[in-house]
Amino acid sequence: MLVVKTLHIWMVISWFAGLFYLPRIFVNLAMVPSDSVAERDRLLLMAGKLYRFMTPLGVLAVLTGLWLWFGYGFGGGWLHAKTSLVAVLALYHWHCGRVLKQFQGGGNKKTHIWYRFYNELPVIVLLIVLFLVVLKPF
Repeated sequence: MLVVKTLHIWMVISWFAGLFYLPRIFVNLAMVPSDSVAERDRLLLMAGKLYRFMTPLGVLAVLTGLWLWFGYGFGGGWLHAKTSLVAVLALYHWHCGRVLKQFQGGGNKKTHIWYRFYNELPVIVLLIVLFLVVLKPF
């Protein structure tokens, strides 16, 4: 089980790298002047590749987490809270894909400031999840 735990931690770290960086690309995309086609295309290429890379990592992070849950048989409210937050992160990941499609289609209506706040959600969720996992408060 320690191998599964190690793989889970690695997958979570890798997935979060994408969750932290993709919205930063959105900030930059929202700031690109309309006449800067090459810059926009380069950022869209980066964002698309990152999304395709981070998606399997997120799936594997969730699967190894479920493996640990059922393998160790953890219980308690902290685990249900953590699982709920992981669901929020999965929805955030999915929404990032929707935002990327909007940028690809030229339909973004939000400012770079909005994306700066949007970028903070996974940071806050990660902090809460870490406290829940380490402290197991309930």
